[in-house]
Amino acid sequence: MILVVGGAGYIGSHLVKELVNKHEVIVLDNLSTGSKHLVDNKAIFIEGDLGDAAILDKIFTSHPIKAVMHFAANSLVGESVKDPYKYFNNNVSNTLTLLKHMLKYEVKNFIFSSTAATYGVPDVQLITEDTLTRPINPYGRSKLIVENILEDFNNAYGMNYVVLRYFNAAGAHVSSSIGENHNPETHLVPIILEHLLGKRDRISVFGTDYPTPDGTCIRDYIHVTDLANAHIKSLEALLEGRFSKNTFNLGNGKGYSVKEVIDTCERITNLKAIVEFSKRRDGDPSILVASSQKIQKELGWKATNNLESIIESAWRWHSKNIQTHS
Repeated sequence: MILVVGGAGYIGSHLVKELVNKHEVIVLDNLSTGSKHLVDNKAIFIEGDLGDAAILDKIFTSHPIKAVMHFAANSLVGESVKDPYKYFNNNVSNTLTLLKHMLKYEVKNFIFSSTAATYGVPDVQLITEDTLTRPINPYGRSKLIVENILEDFNNAYGMNYVVLRYFNAAGAHVSSSIGENHNPETHLVPIILEHLLGKRDRISVFGTDYPTPDGTCIRDYIHVTDLANAHIKSLEALLEGRFSKNTFNLGNGKGYSVKEVIDTCERITNLKAIVEFSKRRDGDPSILVASSQKIQKELGWKATNNLESIIESAWRWHSKNIQTHS
């Protein structure tokens, strides 16, 4: 049985939907940002916090857990700057509580959702796992701290782990039963689609003077189901003992500018956006694109969706759920 903490959120729920086809799954989520209805009904759901020792004791004594997958992090960069305590308490301290209980019950396989924010503002255009990590906000720092903890736990206690640093997750499940719905929404693709559905007055683009072909930032977008499948391949590698620790970037290896994303959304929906251009935001790098050659070579994983299929899946879900999500 696999324990998925944070399995009721956007990425976690997509992982669970794929994982239940191969493993028994138990989901632990406090529903602070997730929704119970997103959890596949084949999974066992428990409402609770990963920092709650009593709940963790009950889960590990009642179920034969063989691995833990961790999605239960706070992840808003701006909020982390305003309230760093919240981020270090949940993302670091609560994760330590979870790891403590894993050691207590001799569960030593851990998949950790990390982030491109650990790289900060890199001085290279194509980011590899060897690119220097120098996060510029508490969110990125909290993730990097856990990465360092896992390295030490591997050395000291034999904790096996895979760190997955991913870039811009987007899209929705092929069934259109689950999709991307944050509150507040901060991600570009759903913001554009919500605007085109009449739920936002306009789209704000921050900066048109970057050293890119059209002057707007370039980012690497990855379909959420591709992301889920990378987690499953990483889990299988750990369970089969192919390695005891590893770190992988997850991305398409191709960047798209903000204008290109807007143009693609307009083309797929046949709707025209109202765009407001503003000044740059502090700390936004010009280009963030991931090399995923390492995971492709070691695990045979490769992103199968391009920007068009990502947006098409997101549009199907948003169109279907316009009346039921906020």
